[in-house]
Amino acid sequence: MDQIKIGKFLKHLRKEKGLTQEQLAEQFFVSSRTVSRWETGSNMPDLDILIELADFYNADIREIIDGERKSNNMESETKNTLKKVAEYAAEENKKIKTRITDMMLGAAILLLFSALLFEGIQSGFLPGFIPEKACYNVMMFSMGLSFAVLIINILYLNGFIEKIKNLKNIKKNT
Repeated sequence: MDQIKIGKFLKHLRKEKGLTQEQLAEQFFVSSRTVSRWETGSNMPDLDILIELADFYNADIREIIDGERKSNNMESETKNTLKKVAEYAAEENKKIKTRITDMMLGAAILLLFSALLFEGIQSGFLPGFIPEKACYNVMMFSMGLSFAVLIINILYLNGFIEKIKNLKNIKKNT
């Protein structure tokens, strides 16, 4: 804490209000010498008076302790940055949802393809130019792949994939 900087800031705030040290002293029931000590940085106001000063000057206690106003421009820049971060996060979530939707759609198509192949094998609908064993192998592969995609999506949606990544990072860093 830089008491001199705080004192200069208190003096600046007092002058902004157009008050003398005596007038401020009367307002807070202290001597003008006490106000002078605050403004030179040789003494600090008690906490209860500091809170009252913050209210009186329409300032934040952090501003008084830091010895400077937090600029509206800085707050605006912070808000803009946070807005951009939120937009980026929303865009990333949208991409992830699109990927998950695509994977689920692919899994559903594979399951449908497997069901049609299975039905074709069972009903003898497929002619002899496609060996039954090849149809069976393709059907089992597509069912297995679609099942794996569904399991991966379930793990992802429940946060298990992220936990596994974090564990790998912890092991890598140790």
